[in-house]
Amino acid sequence: MAPISDDLIGSLNHAGAAAQAEDYAALGRQLARRGLSIDSLTERAMAWTVAVPTWGVGTGGTRFARFPGPGEPRNIHDKLEDCGVIQQLTRGTRTVSPHFPWDKVSDYNALRQEAAQYGLGFDAVNSNTFQDQLGQSLSYKFGSLAHAQAPTRAQAVEHNLECIEIGRQLGSTALTVWIGDGTNFAGQQNLTRMFENYLEAAAQIYAGLPADWLMFIEHKMYEPAFYSTVISDWGSNLIAAQTLGPKAKCLVDLGHHAPNTNIEQIVARLVQVGKLAGFHFNDSKYGDDDLDAGSVDPFRLFLVFNELVDAETRGAKDFRPAYMIDQSHNVTDPIESLMASAMEIARAYLQASLVDRAALAEAQEANDVLAAHRMLKAAYITDVSPILAEARMRAGGALDPIAAYRAAGYRAQKTAERPAVAGSSSGIV
Repeated sequence: MAPISDDLIGSLNHAGAAAQAEDYAALGRQLARRGLSIDSLTERAMAWTVAVPTWGVGTGGTRFARFPGPGEPRNIHDKLEDCGVIQQLTRGTRTVSPHFPWDKVSDYNALRQEAAQYGLGFDAVNSNTFQDQLGQSLSYKFGSLAHAQAPTRAQAVEHNLECIEIGRQLGSTALTVWIGDGTNFAGQQNLTRMFENYLEAAAQIYAGLPADWLMFIEHKMYEPAFYSTVISDWGSNLIAAQTLGPKAKCLVDLGHHAPNTNIEQIVARLVQVGKLAGFHFNDSKYGDDDLDAGSVDPFRLFLVFNELVDAETRGAKDFRPAYMIDQSHNVTDPIESLMASAMEIARAYLQASLVDRAALAEAQEANDVLAAHRMLKAAYITDVSPILAEARMRAGGALDPIAAYRAAGYRAQKTAERPAVAGSSSGIV
């Protein structure tokens, strides 16, 4: 099932093939002088994938308003079709990450088959106890897993266990848990007791994990809890993961940190102790901004991948990170933004793969500061666009995914097919 005509993609690729071949050959000669094989790097790029969140294809919003977009998805079936477009054109987003109860259906085996028709599988499933749902008996206004009252905590645990069962039917092997629990006023709750409540409730969820599953714990500094947040930083996250057991790991969202935080160092620490779950990729200017990946600080994205490729190269213990995009769209077409982010993430991964690890280690051992820094900068400023384009083309995708998407008129077509909706199962998570 191809949402966009393969003939259109093929004709556009044919039109750009000569220029692509010229650019690819030129870059290949440049890399060969550095002892690198462009074909090996292309194969590496073809193997790369990052998950797309189902809620990401809907129109998000600011902290105070949401402006509905034309042709936005009405349900999980529309979302899968939109995610299928992203995979068809980029060939680097082979899985989707669903969110419940937003994406609930009656037949998950059928949903799994539907996704497969678009060339998609299911990544980590996400629970939602940060907002109340229709018909919910107890409110999460004052918390969920860390709520002061046991019945509300039990309700939140039950929902997470339900998500595990849904994920099992979809072929997922991980549950992502983020809670908005915290306080807005000093004295509102006992800070220690809230964390204890969370650990007790999370242990019940952990006990319900299948043998081959992982539990991804996500930390977030603030919003909606502005005075204290229960899982506010990587330290609290690590304590929780270590307390729960080996199947609990720490998820890093690039936007959920204070400005100027050294995120790549946090990544290195979590890798070192075998507790890195993976990533929610986005970008940030001030705080939890959820901007497109690489749109503000692409060098930081590269530095994060420098740590990841280093861990991969040296075979770090328990290093199997999950990668997913998590961003909110308010002023762009969500499909275009997700494709742009997927390409920027792949770019950073490939740039980090250019670093000569042995030479870098020698410079570090000799305390040759500038030499070591220049090695990283040399990799970062290398334009690997021809490799990424070649990888997409060889896999059947588009040389220029956004140009192909616009040429196909997909958004206009879906605007005609999908009635405008005021609400949306999308959000900032």
